[in-house]
Amino acid sequence: ILYRVKPEMKITPGLKATTTLFLPSMVLMRPVVSLVVQPSAISPSLRRRISGSCPSLSSHLHHRSWATLPRVLYSTYRGDGQEELWYQPSLMDDMLYRIQEVNKVPSDVKKSLLDFVVDGKNIGKVTPKVAQRLCSIATQSSFIFELSQNIDASTKPILTLADDAGTTSESRTQAVASVMEHLRDNGYITGWRDEMYPVVETFDEVSNPVFLIERAASSLLGVLEYGVHINGIVLPENGNVMDRKNTKMWMARRSKTKSKFPGYLDHIVAGGQPAGLSLIENVVKECLEEAGIPPELTKKGIQPAGAISYESYGGKFKDDGEGVLSRVVLFCFDLILPNDFVPTAHDGEVDYFFQWEMRDIAKSMDPKYEDPIKPNCYPVIIDFLIRSGCISPDSPKYLDVLRTLRSGSCM
Repeated sequence: ILYRVKPEMKITPGLKATTTLFLPSMVLMRPVVSLVVQPSAISPSLRRRISGSCPSLSSHLHHRSWATLPRVLYSTYRGDGQEELWYQPSLMDDMLYRIQEVNKVPSDVKKSLLDFVVDGKNIGKVTPKVAQRLCSIATQSSFIFELSQNIDASTKPILTLADDAGTTSESRTQAVASVMEHLRDNGYITGWRDEMYPVVETFDEVSNPVFLIERAASSLLGVLEYGVHINGIVLPENGNVMDRKNTKMWMARRSKTKSKFPGYLDHIVAGGQPAGLSLIENVVKECLEEAGIPPELTKKGIQPAGAISYESYGGKFKDDGEGVLSRVVLFCFDLILPNDFVPTAHDGEVDYFFQWEMRDIAKSMDPKYEDPIKPNCYPVIIDFLIRSGCISPDSPKYLDVLRTLRSGSCM
């Protein structure tokens, strides 16, 4: 049993045979003394001394059995009140819940999915019923999608583009658009954005896509969707992001007119990755459009910080076997902003901006939190907390959190 207690506690007498005393360099983000002891080795007088040295435990010791002390010690003492939340095992469970919230593909659905293949490139995944619907639509007397039997006849068929779709990126873009516009006009696809996404097998191919597709239709074909999410950070005067008491993050309140997650909390800036722009060009554009951040300020403070990925099955027809598969890769950026800068809403997508302390971020992880952040922002924020050292690698389920942050196809 690992007991983490205050360094100044004088508890050396009487523990020679049953105690290992060591001082790790990084435990709970600060030096502490750890004692490995047998519960039976702790005398009543020692218990009283622990209570006296750590008054916050007193009520626990009066109302709980001594056997619960390891858990109480672990979740109660953090050196100061601001750090208390960061090392509770329940926080790691809450983080896993938030990550898994956007990673929901039922096993039966996953097994049934058909690959969408063009020119030998596996560029998407669809349910059999979605494939049948796409293959049944003719535009200008031409069928754009077709099912093709795999070389191995024992395996599932694949969805592909018919010859009438052409062989160039431009012709395929127009052909696929004609089908998607038909589905839009019939109410099957909603939330049309007039934004074109590149359809590729891997991100390295975005400059030479198989074709382009309307953003609102991308999940229907289960193609990889790329985006950028920005953590807007205000550092304390000491410039140390691990100073959780004073580091702040800018948050946005989404407009109530948004088609998805109206009124939710959001990143200061986030957006899909359109065709024709580099990631950093898109970041600069989105920062200006969404938060009024001047390009020179963005370029000065922006720091690329990796990516997260997830896969989620949903849509209004999912119960009928015609759900859509969102396969998403989000590139993460940290934007260090000056203390005196205040973002302003410009494009109507945000009602207002405000700052949160890291403590507020931690509290919002609770599944019962009444004013949550938009679901796909949580993995990006959790990734930031891990990278910045806010979460100790000694925390339970630390590696589980790391692993699930890239549950989707990160390609």
